[in-house]
Amino acid sequence: MICRDGCGACCIAPTISSPLPGMPDGKPAGVPCIHLLEDWRCALFGSANRPQVCSDFAPDPVVCGNDRWEALRLIGELEIATQNRP
Repeated sequence: MICRDGCGACCIAPTISSPLPGMPDGKPAGVPCIHLLEDWRCALFGSANRPQVCSDFAPDPVVCGNDRWEALRLIGELEIATQNRP
């Protein structure tokens, strides 16, 4: 699957625990990355500054669904399902 233009779900829905440029503590789930552009694309895409965790994410229909809203829902559900619980 090719990354969907105008989506940005992977830059919003998941927790990113590794440092990002300008976000040394990563980002919490549901909070847009500061590098997410107004057109829902990543400003670091293709840059050497793009974190490895972001580069390693591969779009897949199971995670990305059929549209941006479904991707936000699916990634959000995965986020909740994989949280460390006491």
